[in-house]
Amino acid sequence: MGDRFSRKYIFTCEHASNYVPEEFGHLFEVDDAKDVLESHRGWDPGALQLAEILSENMGGPLFVYPWTRLLIEVNRSQGHPRLYSEFSQKLTEREKEKLLNNYYHPYRQRVEGAIEKITESGSQAVHVGIHSFVPELNGIKRDFEIGLLYDPSRPSEKDFCREWKQRMKSKMPDMRVRMNQPYKGTSDGFTTALRKKFDEVHYLGIELEVNQKLALDENFVKQNGVVIAQIISEITGSR
Repeated sequence: MGDRFSRKYIFTCEHASNYVPEEFGHLFEVDDAKDVLESHRGWDPGALQLAEILSENMGGPLFVYPWTRLLIEVNRSQGHPRLYSEFSQKLTEREKEKLLNNYYHPYRQRVEGAIEKITESGSQAVHVGIHSFVPELNGIKRDFEIGLLYDPSRPSEKDFCREWKQRMKSKMPDMRVRMNQPYKGTSDGFTTALRKKFDEVHYLGIELEVNQKLALDENFVKQNGVVIAQIISEITGSR
């Protein structure tokens, strides 16, 4: 990509909370619903605060989905088996259509619209989705603090994340950074869908995954969120 392209950032947080809209509260009036809502299945604890710090320090807009992923998962494509949870799967097709029209599509369309404005202005959109992950899953410990997810077949994303990791090793040496862990950057998700609409000249889709043992530490997030924002700025300035 030529130097005539500048980069503009956009931040998203798809799993910011475990709130349930009042109109769907009845779905969660079962014995285990509260525990599931408060678990990682209900939301990504700590992700929103980090997303707010990055957005504020980078000057890029932040888009937040304010409801629990257990209602409808905006980080999954339509037709995905986990688009609805065991709580919302019982809804009628008409009620599911309401979820799509009133919750799912409006959020994704707002983000896509913001990316389109950036690309139409002649800039490259760098979309950073912020998430958190549990330190242990199914008995397997995740022995790292930061995950950077990207599409290895898109050189711009690969190079961006490699430089991000290198700079983190320098400025945050205690942070173990893994590429495409704890999930694959090409798994079904919002960035994956957006890559189908925007080529890598106009769009980079990166997901930042933070271990919840750190994401839930407010002091860590406040101090290191600013450092991470500085690192991202330096990557842009090095082009």
